[in-house]
Amino acid sequence: MKHLALAALLTAAATTASAEMTLSFDWGNIPLCTTGRPNIVPNPTFILKGVPKGTTSVTFRLKDLDVPSYSHGGGKVGITGSGKVPPGYFKYKSPCPPSGQHTYEWTATAKAGNKTLTTAKARKKYP
Repeated sequence: MKHLALAALLTAAATTASAEMTLSFDWGNIPLCTTGRPNIVPNPTFILKGVPKGTTSVTFRLKDLDVPSYSHGGGKVGITGSGKVPPGYFKYKSPCPPSGQHTYEWTATAKAGNKTLTTAKARKKYP
């Protein structure tokens, strides 16, 4: 199962609960989109640092800060520590501003069961 393999990979880099969780990402090879009609694509590569001890999953959500009412979706990944989340764990609606450049923000929420432990955010412009 993908989730178990990812959990084992990330457990090796686990950090203490006192560290602040940070998130960074790379759009990767998503198709260039300027039509206003997003593509359904695999998640980008995420780097999580400072994931709190006790985390069982991280939920990712994408928001277009220029059109915050539009839902790009996201996904949930079983994680027990810090590290890299490669593409392919969930699909979302890719960034696709109808004109010009927009700023997008991923939010990662670390959870232990249904309890939220912390969140981290990262922003980038697209295209």
